[in-house]
Order: sequence, then structure tokens, then C-alpha cells
Amino acid sequence: MNKMMMLVFATLLLAALPTQAAFIVSPEKLLTQQANVLVVDARSVESYETGHIDGAVSFPVEWTFEEKSVDGTIVNPAKAQAILRKLGIETTTPVVIYDNGTMMDAARLFWMLEVYGIKKVQVLDGGYAAWSSLGLPQSLDQPVRQSSQYVANIDHHRIATKLTTLAATQNPQQVIVDARSPSDYMGKTSTAKRYGHIPTALSIPATSNVANTETQGATFLPAERLEQVYAQLPKSSRVILYCAIGRVSSSNYLALRSLGYDVANYDASWQQWGNDVSLPINGGLTPNVSP
Repeated sequence: MNKMMMLVFATLLLAALPTQAAFIVSPEKLLTQQANVLVVDARSVESYETGHIDGAVSFPVEWTFEEKSVDGTIVNPAKAQAILRKLGIETTTPVVIYDNGTMMDAARLFWMLEVYGIKKVQVLDGGYAAWSSLGLPQSLDQPVRQSSQYVANIDHHRIATKLTTLAATQNPQQVIVDARSPSDYMGKTSTAKRYGHIPTALSIPATSNVANTETQGATFLPAERLEQVYAQLPKSSRVILYCAIGRVSSSNYLALRSLGYDVANYDASWQQWGNDVSLPINGGLTPNVSP
């Protein structure tokens, strides 16, 4: 292959890779395209009812969990199908999600929609806090959408399980990332019975993805800085993410998707792994666990 052909190939490859703008949208950009997308509010119903982005529909992040009090397992297909049909969402519906400005709940909903095959999903940078700080249009009206004919179909490549994560601990072509705090990773604190982390996991806390402001919520770091955050992860490797219940790690999922990584989120996460004594752990104690 000569130099000219190599240059053309490299240019085409770069053009095919996803860009951050394909996944994260600014308030100003959303304002210009609002008529062509479905805006989705991931906050609580109560927060939505007190005011929301004009035209937005309510999709509380709690609906993405099968039973949040147990672990982070994703909502089952029948429930997901009913929700998406009611909101008029098809696989090709362009969706922009926002939360209160933490960029965690919106990222969790982003991941859930990708798991269920929605092809065009973005997250509003800075969430409702950023939108409000700019004085952009808000409303109390609750739009009623025409129901869709969406049929639930899980993209298993976007979701990791206990078994696929266990297999990843033995696979040098896969990387596991712990999105929890360093304290959790090192086994000093834990939301489960056992303390520590999944063997081979690297610690990259979800807080590494964003910059926080006092008035405009959390905003994602620009792509060049995110590349530095994840520089230790080879682009050729598949990445599996986890946290406590698959919510916080969704922020890492969104960041890595925007950088072009092959990534999956382990939904039940440490709440499942840390309470299952048959699974290996590193770097911690195991108090309150019977043999």
C-alpha cells in the first residue's frame, strides 16, 4: 500500500469513528435542533412536574432498573417495551436526554436506550442546570406522544453480566474498569458485604469524566482530555465497566462511547459481585460473610 492510499484509508477510518458531538450536545446546540428531536427528562416525576425543558417528556431514571433496591439490573424487555411505546420512541427516534446536571442519571438512561436498540441518543451537557442558567425555554406542559410500535430487542454487546465479566478477568483482550471511588476500589468502603474490587480491574472513577461548576452542573471534559483519562486503555480492547449498581459507571460508558471504544456496562455491578461469595475479589476484606 503506497503512502497516498494509506492517507486515504486513514482519513476514511477517522471519518467513520464516532465523535463526542455525536453523543453529547450543548444547550445552545439543542436549542437549534429541538424541533427535530425528542427531549427526555431523566429526573424524578416530581422534579419534572415543577418545570422542565419545553417539549420534554418524563422518563425517570428509576424506570431503567428492574429493582433498584436489589441491584442495578436493567429493566426487563416487557417493561422497557411498554415505556418506549408509551413515549412514542422507535429505534430511529432521535433522543436527547438530560438530568439535573450530574450527568449520571442521563448517562444511565443513555446506556439503557442503547441496550434496547435506540440508534440516535445524545445527552445534554450540564443537564437542566446548564439549560436553566442560560435562561432557555422551560414549561409546565406535559406533552402527550402518539404511541409507537417499538418491539424490545436487547443489544447484548452493550451489556455485561456476572458471567461475561468473570470471563473478562481471564481474557487479556478485555479490560475491566471500576468507576467507583478510590476508597471503594481499595476496599476501605463498600456498598456490598465484601470489600475490594473485581480482579484485574483498573480504577477510573466516574468523577474523572466531568468538570463541575457551581451554577451550570457537570460538563463532560473535551475529547482530548478524556483521551488522557483513558490513555491506559488500548482502543483494540473491549472494555467492561462497573460501579455499585451500574449508574455511576454509565458516565464512563458515555465517555468511552464518545471516544470510539468497544464498551459494555455491567448493570448489576458490585452490588451483585460483592455479595456473591463464589466470585473472586482483590484488594479488600470480607467482613460479615459466612463461608
